[in-house]
Amino acid sequence: MKITDFDIKIDKENVLGLIDCKPDSPVYEIVLGDFEEMLPFAYEKLAPSAVLEFGDISTYDLTEYGDGIKEALFCIESVGGEISAWASAFFNEGNYVKGMLADAIADDYLFQIDNQLQDVILELCKEKNFGVLRRLEAPQDIPMKAQRTAWEVTRAEMEIGLRIKESYMLDPVKSNCQIYLVKEGCDFWNMEHDCSKCPRTDCKMRKRKSFKVTVKKNDDIRLVEGKEGETLMEILQHAGIYLNAVCGGRGTCGKCKVRITEGLEPGIYLACKTMPNQACTVFLTDEDGFVVVTESESSDEEKSVEIFLESGTGRCGIGVDIGTTTIAMQLIEFDSEKIVDTYTAINRQRAYGADVISRIQASNEGKKEQLKQSILDDLETGVRELLARNRVTVEEMGISGNTTMIHLLMGYSCETLGVYPFIPVNIKAIETDYSELFGNNRYTFHIRILPGISTYVGGDIVAGLLTCGIDKKAKVSMLIDLGTNGEMVIGNKDRILVTSTAAGPAFEGGNIMCGMGSIPGAISHAVYKDHRFEVETIENKAAMGICGTGVIDITYEFLEHDLIDETGLLAEDFFEDGILLVKTGEKEIRFYQKDIREIQLAKSAVRAGIETLLVNYGVSYDDLDAIYIAGGFGYKIDIDKAIGIGLLPEECRGKMRAIGNSSLKGSILYLTEEDAKERMEKIAGMAEEVQLASSREFNDFYMQYMYFRKGRIF
Repeated sequence: MKITDFDIKIDKENVLGLIDCKPDSPVYEIVLGDFEEMLPFAYEKLAPSAVLEFGDISTYDLTEYGDGIKEALFCIESVGGEISAWASAFFNEGNYVKGMLADAIADDYLFQIDNQLQDVILELCKEKNFGVLRRLEAPQDIPMKAQRTAWEVTRAEMEIGLRIKESYMLDPVKSNCQIYLVKEGCDFWNMEHDCSKCPRTDCKMRKRKSFKVTVKKNDDIRLVEGKEGETLMEILQHAGIYLNAVCGGRGTCGKCKVRITEGLEPGIYLACKTMPNQACTVFLTDEDGFVVVTESESSDEEKSVEIFLESGTGRCGIGVDIGTTTIAMQLIEFDSEKIVDTYTAINRQRAYGADVISRIQASNEGKKEQLKQSILDDLETGVRELLARNRVTVEEMGISGNTTMIHLLMGYSCETLGVYPFIPVNIKAIETDYSELFGNNRYTFHIRILPGISTYVGGDIVAGLLTCGIDKKAKVSMLIDLGTNGEMVIGNKDRILVTSTAAGPAFEGGNIMCGMGSIPGAISHAVYKDHRFEVETIENKAAMGICGTGVIDITYEFLEHDLIDETGLLAEDFFEDGILLVKTGEKEIRFYQKDIREIQLAKSAVRAGIETLLVNYGVSYDDLDAIYIAGGFGYKIDIDKAIGIGLLPEECRGKMRAIGNSSLKGSILYLTEEDAKERMEKIAGMAEEVQLASSREFNDFYMQYMYFRKGRIF
């Protein structure tokens, strides 16, 4: 049977969701405009078709699905090759947004073809008195060779002009193959795609059977609900149970191991890659920590605690940086202004999502109090640890963090944070005390929370500006904080402009196929020599994945050795399988074409934000006195390689200064400098925010800096 008549309407939300363009993105309106402009032409490029035919399947081993299975209904569907060629043309022109949109339109249409064919398949099977035992897809359910069997049985080349490669991949690429195992007299119809078996765990179209999961950790036992199609990690996160997920759930770091004793085959599993479909019992183990940067350019942390305390008075304060991923706390002696001790930990709010958007959503879905208690517990643990190790009296605590983190700490509503026009409840400085904030009288010191500027430029950036002293300088400088949200500031004592761009998690190892956080074993640096990579890992541990600084190094080496071209296209020899970086036992760590696209999006967003700030301020790079790079990623980054891929400007090579955790340093200055409170209030009051979503300059720069220009100044 051949079908070419489909009544399908391209779904805008699906398409934008497939490329992770959400309403809160600074480029949402621009991307939406591009989509609407492309839509009429997209329908002209699409050539939907499907072929279905019953045939012999007995040559394959199907014993796991039942005995006596000999026949199947083969189905191949396609949207044709013109839509893919359209997408490629956009990429070749450097118009990556439209290229991604065209690609997502094809995927959405293909998914909808699959849904419309379900009724057809049901009727075909009923005519033969067949039931459907199982839907198979290669390669997860059946060998790839089965796609050639389907291609031959359906006469796909003759019927719809579809070819097949020696690798058994269908051509055009925007084509799917399904094999429905059928049995006569059976009244079972299992025709749905089984998301729990699909290796594409990042698929935006995954469908969601409920069951109970017994979770045991030490002497604690909890019963939580799971849904078919969810990983164990997702089930635990939805229940507010923390589980280390430094690689973002890609199975590359090996840190989310759990022991399953009932419900599944007993053994050790990675929670991020395990999808139970029935009740089970899970044992959790403790996790290892991140490598958290606490240094700053002017810090002096390597002092002996015991020697220092002999000459100190013991009057201390605690500076705190609440990061989305980590928490850093430092005990400082007021009289000498020396660092006594440091405490770092993972922010366990990560059980509710790795980024601020996920946590805003969790808060709005009724988990506001759980999120607040989570961060309070983390901070209280830090205070106890610092005071248990040091014989001191704490008089005051200064807390810095982005606007979302402070909202969650204070228990504010997040309902207006994640929707336009993104209005915070309170971004002013907050004065409180321990008993009021923590709800107990264990300690009695005063607490000061730094003011913010806007929803996406918070107190951590104000702290960074205080650290750099930009508000005191006559000359113009910039501050760039590189992370999932790239915050940028330009200004001097007279005028300050700020902005924030959704750079994505690539700088933290997120959305990278073998990516992970900054933990021991993460590839942090790499060079390409004699046609192979030499890598360095954090703490020289066996390589387990790639963190953000490693991503920059690898991309630079690709460009320097002509492994990618200006458009970011990977050399043909490596296009499908990526490039091998290192092999540890049976584990291979590779860098793929998709990873290059992720870093392109991130570096383009940051660089476009920098350029847009310059334009709005009315200065050039020559006018800048310094560019301060803040954050753990910025502290460890190879500046030359960041310049080499176009993330940072060549013109300011000698002006860049990595300053580490400027948010933590600023929280300490807030406690120790007499004029710090006045300066921060001035900074927050005078700062003007540049909205990138409505900036045509930003869009133009964004497209321009998608390119890699080897050996040329941007």
